[in-house]
Amino acid sequence: MLPAVRSNATLLSPPTQPPFVKASMSSSRFVRACLHQPVDRTPFWFLRQAGRYMPEYMAVRKHHSLLEICRTPEIAAEVTITAAERLGVDAAIIFADLLLPLTPMGLDFEFVNGEGPVVHQPIRTREQIEKLDTTRAAELTYVAQAIEKVAKHFAAPRPDGARGIDNQDQLGIIGFIGAPFTLASYMIEGGGSRNYIEAKKLMYSTDGSWQLLMEKLLTVLTEYAQQQVDAGADVIQIFDSWAGALSISDYRDYCLAATTELVRRVQAMGVPVIYFGVDTASLLPTMKQTGADVLGLDWRTPLDEARKSLGPNLAVQGNLDPITLFAPQEVIESRVKEILAQNAKQPGHIFNLGHGIVPNTPVENVIFVGELIKRLG
Repeated sequence: MLPAVRSNATLLSPPTQPPFVKASMSSSRFVRACLHQPVDRTPFWFLRQAGRYMPEYMAVRKHHSLLEICRTPEIAAEVTITAAERLGVDAAIIFADLLLPLTPMGLDFEFVNGEGPVVHQPIRTREQIEKLDTTRAAELTYVAQAIEKVAKHFAAPRPDGARGIDNQDQLGIIGFIGAPFTLASYMIEGGGSRNYIEAKKLMYSTDGSWQLLMEKLLTVLTEYAQQQVDAGADVIQIFDSWAGALSISDYRDYCLAATTELVRRVQAMGVPVIYFGVDTASLLPTMKQTGADVLGLDWRTPLDEARKSLGPNLAVQGNLDPITLFAPQEVIESRVKEILAQNAKQPGHIFNLGHGIVPNTPVENVIFVGELIKRLG
Protein backbone atom coordinates (compact mmCIF):
# COMPACT_ATOMS: atom_id res chain seq x y z
CA MET A 1 0.00 0.00 0.00
CA LEU A 2 1.15 3.52 -0.76
CA PRO A 3 0.93 6.22 1.90
CA ALA A 4 -2.61 7.59 1.89
CA VAL A 5 -1.95 11.30 2.36
CA ARG A 6 0.98 13.61 1.53
CA SER A 7 2.71 10.62 -0.08
CA ASN A 8 6.37 11.59 -0.03
CA ALA A 9 8.55 9.00 -1.77
CA THR A 10 10.98 8.98 1.16
CA LEU A 11 8.35 7.06 3.12
CA LEU A 12 8.82 4.07 0.86
CA SER A 13 11.26 1.44 2.07
CA PRO A 14 14.48 1.33 0.01
CA PRO A 15 15.27 -1.65 -2.20
CA THR A 16 17.10 -4.44 -0.40
CA GLN A 17 19.79 -4.47 -3.10
CA PRO A 18 20.63 -2.57 -6.30
CA PRO A 19 18.69 -3.78 -9.33
CA PHE A 20 20.52 -6.35 -11.41
CA VAL A 21 21.18 -5.17 -14.96
CA LYS A 22 21.44 -7.73 -17.73
CA ALA A 23 25.11 -8.34 -18.51
CA SER A 24 24.27 -9.16 -22.11
CA MET A 25 23.19 -5.59 -22.82
CA SER A 26 25.88 -3.72 -20.90
CA SER A 27 28.01 -3.09 -23.99
CA SER A 28 25.31 -1.22 -25.91
CA ARG A 29 26.37 2.42 -26.21
CA PHE A 30 22.84 3.52 -25.39
CA VAL A 31 22.43 1.32 -22.32
CA ARG A 32 25.90 2.18 -21.04
CA ALA A 33 24.98 5.86 -21.19
CA CYS A 34 21.74 5.14 -19.30
CA LEU A 35 23.88 3.54 -16.57
CA HIS A 36 26.26 6.54 -16.49
CA GLN A 37 29.11 4.47 -17.90
CA PRO A 38 31.78 5.67 -20.38
CA VAL A 39 30.98 5.40 -24.09
CA ASP A 40 32.95 5.99 -27.28
CA ARG A 41 30.51 8.73 -28.36
CA THR A 42 27.20 10.24 -27.32
CA PRO A 43 24.30 7.91 -28.20
CA PHE A 44 21.16 9.38 -29.70
CA TRP A 45 17.59 8.62 -30.62
CA PHE A 46 14.53 10.81 -31.22
CA LEU A 47 11.19 11.04 -29.47
CA ARG A 48 8.48 10.05 -32.00
CA GLN A 49 11.15 8.95 -34.43
CA ALA A 50 8.51 6.82 -36.16
CA GLY A 51 5.76 9.27 -36.97
CA ARG A 52 3.82 11.46 -39.35
CA TYR A 53 6.86 13.34 -40.68
CA MET A 54 8.24 10.17 -42.31
CA PRO A 55 6.91 9.07 -45.73
CA GLU A 56 7.36 5.39 -44.93
CA TYR A 57 5.12 5.73 -41.89
CA MET A 58 2.50 7.73 -43.76
CA ALA A 59 2.37 5.01 -46.41
CA VAL A 60 1.43 2.55 -43.65
CA ARG A 61 -1.14 4.96 -42.21
CA LYS A 62 -2.97 5.03 -45.54
CA HIS A 63 -4.10 1.48 -44.80
CA HIS A 64 -4.15 1.28 -40.99
CA SER A 65 -5.30 3.46 -38.09
CA LEU A 66 -2.88 4.32 -35.32
CA LEU A 67 -4.48 1.78 -32.98
CA GLU A 68 -4.40 -0.91 -35.67
CA ILE A 69 -0.66 -0.36 -36.03
CA CYS A 70 -0.15 -0.51 -32.26
CA ARG A 71 -2.18 -3.71 -31.91
CA THR A 72 -0.65 -5.55 -34.88
CA PRO A 73 2.84 -6.75 -33.87
CA GLU A 74 4.10 -7.21 -37.44
CA ILE A 75 3.19 -3.64 -38.43
CA ALA A 76 4.34 -2.05 -35.16
CA ALA A 77 7.69 -3.81 -35.51
CA GLU A 78 7.97 -2.76 -39.15
CA VAL A 79 7.52 0.96 -38.48
CA THR A 80 9.83 0.78 -35.46
CA ILE A 81 12.61 -0.88 -37.46
CA THR A 82 12.16 1.32 -40.53
CA ALA A 83 12.54 4.54 -38.54
CA ALA A 84 15.53 3.31 -36.56
CA GLU A 85 17.39 2.18 -39.65
CA ARG A 86 16.51 5.25 -41.72
CA LEU A 87 17.79 7.60 -39.00
CA GLY A 88 20.79 5.56 -37.89
CA VAL A 89 19.93 5.92 -34.20
CA ASP A 90 21.42 4.06 -31.24
CA ALA A 91 18.03 2.95 -29.88
CA ALA A 92 14.69 1.86 -31.30
CA ILE A 93 11.60 2.73 -29.27
CA ILE A 94 8.67 0.41 -29.85
CA PHE A 95 5.74 1.93 -31.72
CA ALA A 96 2.87 2.00 -29.25
CA ASP A 97 0.71 4.51 -27.39
CA LEU A 98 0.56 5.56 -23.74
CA LEU A 99 -3.16 4.89 -23.46
CA LEU A 100 -3.16 1.24 -24.52
CA PRO A 101 -3.54 0.01 -20.87
CA LEU A 102 -6.85 1.87 -20.56
CA THR A 103 -8.71 -0.67 -22.70
CA PRO A 104 -8.09 -3.77 -20.53
CA MET A 105 -8.90 -1.63 -17.49
CA GLY A 106 -12.37 -1.09 -18.96
CA LEU A 107 -12.05 2.36 -20.53
CA ASP A 108 -12.58 2.60 -24.29
CA PHE A 109 -10.88 5.40 -26.19
CA GLU A 110 -10.23 6.46 -29.76
CA PHE A 111 -8.20 9.01 -31.66
CA VAL A 112 -10.29 11.78 -33.19
CA ASN A 113 -8.82 13.95 -35.93
CA GLY A 114 -8.03 17.38 -34.56
CA GLU A 115 -8.71 16.35 -30.97
CA GLY A 116 -6.27 13.57 -30.18
CA PRO A 117 -7.26 10.75 -27.82
CA VAL A 118 -10.81 10.78 -26.46
CA VAL A 119 -11.90 8.61 -23.52
CA HIS A 120 -15.62 8.11 -23.95
CA GLN A 121 -16.58 7.57 -20.30
CA PRO A 122 -14.05 9.41 -18.11
CA ILE A 123 -13.87 8.41 -14.47
CA ARG A 124 -14.85 10.98 -11.85
CA THR A 125 -15.97 8.96 -8.79
CA ARG A 126 -14.59 6.36 -6.40
CA GLU A 127 -17.26 3.93 -7.56
CA GLN A 128 -15.94 4.17 -11.13
CA ILE A 129 -12.38 3.65 -9.92
CA GLU A 130 -13.40 0.57 -7.94
CA LYS A 131 -14.78 -0.96 -11.14
CA LEU A 132 -11.51 -0.56 -13.06
CA ASP A 133 -10.15 -3.99 -13.98
CA THR A 134 -6.55 -4.87 -13.10
CA THR A 135 -6.68 -8.53 -14.17
CA ARG A 136 -6.55 -8.21 -17.96
CA ALA A 137 -3.07 -6.81 -18.60
CA ALA A 138 -2.27 -9.98 -20.57
CA GLU A 139 -4.38 -8.45 -23.35
CA LEU A 140 -1.49 -6.02 -23.96
CA THR A 141 0.98 -8.72 -25.02
CA TYR A 142 0.76 -7.55 -28.64
CA VAL A 143 3.27 -4.85 -27.64
CA ALA A 144 5.63 -7.48 -26.24
CA GLN A 145 5.25 -9.49 -29.44
CA ALA A 146 6.29 -6.44 -31.47
CA ILE A 147 9.31 -5.93 -29.19
CA GLU A 148 10.32 -9.56 -29.72
CA LYS A 149 10.34 -9.01 -33.47
CA VAL A 150 12.36 -5.80 -33.20
CA ALA A 151 14.85 -7.34 -30.78
CA LYS A 152 15.30 -10.37 -33.04
CA HIS A 153 15.88 -8.13 -36.05
CA PHE A 154 18.56 -6.02 -34.40
CA ALA A 155 20.24 -9.00 -32.74
CA ALA A 156 21.13 -10.44 -36.15
CA PRO A 157 24.82 -10.14 -37.15
CA ARG A 158 25.80 -7.06 -39.13
CA PRO A 159 27.55 -7.48 -42.49
CA ASP A 160 30.92 -7.01 -40.75
CA GLY A 161 30.01 -9.81 -38.33
CA ALA A 162 29.87 -7.55 -35.28
CA ARG A 163 27.27 -8.41 -32.67
CA GLY A 164 26.85 -9.45 -29.07
CA ILE A 165 28.39 -8.18 -25.86
CA ASP A 166 31.46 -6.51 -27.37
CA ASN A 167 29.58 -4.32 -29.82
CA GLN A 168 28.71 -0.79 -28.70
CA ASP A 169 26.85 -0.28 -31.98
CA GLN A 170 24.22 -2.84 -30.94
CA LEU A 171 20.92 -0.95 -30.90
CA GLY A 172 19.13 -0.60 -27.61
CA ILE A 173 15.45 -1.55 -27.54
CA ILE A 174 13.20 0.83 -25.61
CA GLY A 175 9.84 -0.17 -24.21
CA PHE A 176 7.64 2.42 -22.55
CA ILE A 177 4.73 3.03 -20.24
CA GLY A 178 2.85 6.08 -19.04
CA ALA A 179 3.40 7.45 -15.55
CA PRO A 180 0.54 7.08 -13.07
CA PHE A 181 -0.32 10.80 -12.99
CA THR A 182 -0.39 11.23 -16.75
CA LEU A 183 -2.52 8.14 -17.36
CA ALA A 184 -4.84 9.15 -14.53
CA SER A 185 -5.23 12.59 -16.09
CA TYR A 186 -6.35 11.12 -19.40
CA MET A 187 -8.73 8.76 -17.62
CA ILE A 188 -10.31 11.56 -15.59
CA GLU A 189 -10.31 14.45 -18.08
CA GLY A 190 -11.33 12.25 -21.01
CA GLY A 191 -8.45 13.52 -23.13
CA GLY A 192 -5.94 16.34 -23.15
CA SER A 193 -6.59 19.34 -20.91
CA ARG A 194 -5.46 22.90 -20.36
CA ASN A 195 -6.05 23.17 -16.61
CA TYR A 196 -6.63 19.55 -15.42
CA ILE A 197 -9.50 20.69 -13.25
CA GLU A 198 -11.23 17.32 -12.92
CA ALA A 199 -7.95 15.45 -12.40
CA LYS A 200 -6.84 17.79 -9.65
CA LYS A 201 -10.25 17.74 -7.99
CA LEU A 202 -10.03 13.98 -7.69
CA MET A 203 -6.38 14.23 -6.66
CA TYR A 204 -7.32 16.56 -3.80
CA SER A 205 -10.24 14.37 -2.68
CA THR A 206 -10.12 12.92 0.82
CA ASP A 207 -12.05 9.69 0.26
CA GLY A 208 -9.05 7.67 -0.91
CA SER A 209 -10.06 7.76 -4.58
CA TRP A 210 -6.73 9.05 -5.84
CA GLN A 211 -4.80 6.55 -3.75
CA LEU A 212 -6.91 3.68 -5.09
CA LEU A 213 -6.44 4.84 -8.68
CA MET A 214 -2.66 5.04 -8.24
CA GLU A 215 -2.56 1.50 -6.83
CA LYS A 216 -4.64 0.09 -9.68
CA LEU A 217 -2.47 1.78 -12.27
CA LEU A 218 0.67 0.46 -10.57
CA THR A 219 -0.68 -3.08 -10.77
CA VAL A 220 -1.39 -2.88 -14.50
CA LEU A 221 1.73 -0.90 -15.44
CA THR A 222 4.02 -3.29 -13.56
CA GLU A 223 2.70 -6.30 -15.47
CA TYR A 224 2.78 -4.37 -18.74
CA ALA A 225 6.41 -3.33 -18.22
CA GLN A 226 7.38 -6.88 -17.28
CA GLN A 227 5.91 -8.15 -20.55
CA GLN A 228 8.08 -5.69 -22.46
CA VAL A 229 11.26 -6.55 -20.55
CA ASP A 230 10.66 -10.27 -20.96
CA ALA A 231 10.24 -9.69 -24.71
CA GLY A 232 13.64 -8.00 -25.02
CA ALA A 233 13.33 -4.35 -24.01
CA ASP A 234 16.70 -3.13 -22.72
CA VAL A 235 15.30 0.06 -21.17
CA ILE A 236 11.85 1.25 -20.12
CA GLN A 237 10.96 4.91 -20.57
CA ILE A 238 8.23 6.27 -18.30
CA PHE A 239 6.39 9.18 -19.90
CA ASP A 240 4.93 11.73 -17.48
CA SER A 241 3.75 14.05 -20.23
CA TRP A 242 1.47 16.16 -18.04
CA ALA A 243 3.51 16.33 -14.81
CA GLY A 244 4.46 19.90 -15.70
CA ALA A 245 0.90 20.92 -14.82
CA LEU A 246 1.67 20.31 -11.14
CA SER A 247 3.24 22.49 -8.50
CA ILE A 248 6.23 21.06 -6.68
CA SER A 249 4.09 20.49 -3.58
CA ASP A 250 1.34 18.68 -5.49
CA TYR A 251 3.84 16.52 -7.37
CA ARG A 252 5.56 15.61 -4.10
CA ASP A 253 2.36 14.95 -2.16
CA TYR A 254 0.26 13.12 -4.76
CA CYS A 255 2.54 11.67 -7.44
CA LEU A 256 6.06 11.09 -6.18
CA ALA A 257 5.37 7.96 -4.13
CA ALA A 258 3.49 6.15 -6.92
CA THR A 259 6.06 7.09 -9.56
CA THR A 260 8.94 6.08 -7.29
CA GLU A 261 7.31 2.72 -6.67
CA LEU A 262 6.86 2.19 -10.40
CA VAL A 263 10.49 3.09 -11.11
CA ARG A 264 11.71 0.64 -8.47
CA ARG A 265 9.52 -2.16 -9.74
CA VAL A 266 10.83 -1.72 -13.28
CA GLN A 267 14.46 -1.50 -12.14
CA ALA A 268 13.94 -4.74 -10.23
CA MET A 269 13.24 -6.35 -13.62
CA GLY A 270 16.89 -5.73 -14.51
CA VAL A 271 16.67 -2.71 -16.81
CA PRO A 272 17.38 1.02 -16.47
CA VAL A 273 14.53 3.54 -16.38
CA ILE A 274 14.28 6.84 -18.24
CA TYR A 275 11.77 9.23 -16.70
CA PHE A 276 10.57 12.05 -18.95
CA GLY A 277 8.13 14.91 -18.54
CA VAL A 278 7.32 18.11 -20.41
CA ASP A 279 7.64 21.59 -18.89
CA THR A 280 9.12 20.09 -15.73
CA ALA A 281 12.13 22.36 -15.12
CA SER A 282 10.93 23.26 -11.63
CA LEU A 283 10.21 19.60 -10.82
CA LEU A 284 13.56 18.09 -11.85
CA PRO A 285 15.16 17.92 -8.38
CA THR A 286 11.99 16.28 -7.04
CA MET A 287 11.74 13.94 -10.03
CA LYS A 288 15.30 12.84 -9.24
CA GLN A 289 13.96 11.41 -5.98
CA THR A 290 12.16 8.69 -7.96
CA GLY A 291 15.55 7.02 -8.39
CA ALA A 292 15.22 6.83 -12.19
CA ASP A 293 18.52 6.13 -13.95
CA VAL A 294 17.96 8.88 -16.55
CA LEU A 295 15.92 12.08 -16.46
CA GLY A 296 14.63 13.34 -19.78
CA LEU A 297 14.90 17.11 -20.25
CA ASP A 298 12.62 19.22 -22.40
CA TRP A 299 14.12 22.09 -24.42
CA ARG A 300 13.29 24.80 -21.89
CA THR A 301 16.09 23.87 -19.48
CA PRO A 302 19.75 24.36 -20.51
CA LEU A 303 21.45 21.02 -20.15
CA ASP A 304 24.35 22.39 -18.11
CA GLU A 305 21.96 24.02 -15.62
CA ALA A 306 20.07 20.76 -15.27
CA ARG A 307 23.34 18.95 -14.66
CA LYS A 308 24.23 21.36 -11.86
CA SER A 309 20.87 20.98 -10.12
CA LEU A 310 20.75 17.18 -10.47
CA GLY A 311 24.32 16.36 -9.48
CA PRO A 312 27.09 14.46 -11.26
CA ASN A 313 25.93 10.85 -10.97
CA LEU A 314 22.63 10.96 -12.85
CA ALA A 315 22.28 10.44 -16.60
CA VAL A 316 20.26 12.93 -18.63
CA GLN A 317 18.53 12.76 -21.99
CA GLY A 318 17.85 15.64 -24.37
CA ASN A 319 17.24 18.28 -25.29
CA LEU A 320 17.05 19.96 -28.71
CA ASP A 321 13.86 21.93 -29.37
CA PRO A 322 12.04 19.78 -31.97
CA ILE A 323 11.07 22.89 -33.93
CA THR A 324 14.78 23.59 -34.48
CA LEU A 325 14.57 20.79 -37.04
CA PHE A 326 12.77 23.24 -39.35
CA ALA A 327 15.72 25.66 -39.25
CA PRO A 328 18.57 25.94 -41.78
CA GLN A 329 21.20 23.31 -41.17
CA GLU A 330 23.78 25.83 -39.98
CA VAL A 331 21.37 26.80 -37.17
CA ILE A 332 20.72 23.15 -36.36
CA GLU A 333 24.45 22.48 -36.20
CA SER A 334 24.96 25.42 -33.86
CA ARG A 335 22.26 24.18 -31.47
CA VAL A 336 23.56 20.61 -31.50
CA LYS A 337 27.08 21.81 -30.74
CA GLU A 338 25.71 23.99 -27.95
CA ILE A 339 24.02 21.04 -26.23
CA LEU A 340 27.10 18.85 -26.57
CA ALA A 341 29.26 21.66 -25.15
CA GLN A 342 26.86 22.09 -22.22
CA ASN A 343 27.32 18.44 -21.36
CA ALA A 344 31.10 19.00 -21.37
CA LYS A 345 31.89 15.35 -22.19
CA GLN A 346 30.39 14.11 -18.93
CA PRO A 347 29.28 10.45 -18.98
CA GLY A 348 25.59 9.70 -18.94
CA HIS A 349 24.25 11.86 -21.77
CA ILE A 350 21.81 10.58 -24.40
CA PHE A 351 21.18 13.13 -27.14
CA ASN A 352 17.50 13.53 -27.97
CA LEU A 353 14.88 16.16 -28.61
CA GLY A 354 13.11 17.99 -25.83
CA HIS A 355 9.82 16.52 -27.08
CA GLY A 356 8.58 14.55 -30.08
CA ILE A 357 9.21 15.17 -33.77
CA VAL A 358 6.20 17.03 -35.19
CA PRO A 359 4.46 16.43 -38.54
CA ASN A 360 6.07 17.96 -41.64
CA THR A 361 9.55 17.99 -40.08
CA PRO A 362 12.12 17.57 -42.89
CA VAL A 363 13.44 14.01 -42.66
CA GLU A 364 16.80 15.14 -44.03
CA ASN A 365 17.24 17.45 -41.04
CA VAL A 366 16.59 14.64 -38.56
CA ILE A 367 19.19 12.53 -40.36
CA PHE A 368 21.55 15.52 -40.35
CA VAL A 369 21.38 15.73 -36.55
CA GLY A 370 22.30 12.06 -36.28
CA GLU A 371 25.26 12.54 -38.60
CA LEU A 372 26.42 15.49 -36.50
CA ILE A 373 26.26 13.46 -33.30
CA LYS A 374 28.29 10.68 -34.87
CA ARG A 375 30.90 13.20 -36.00
CA LEU A 376 30.99 15.47 -32.94
CA GLY A 377 29.65 13.46 -30.03
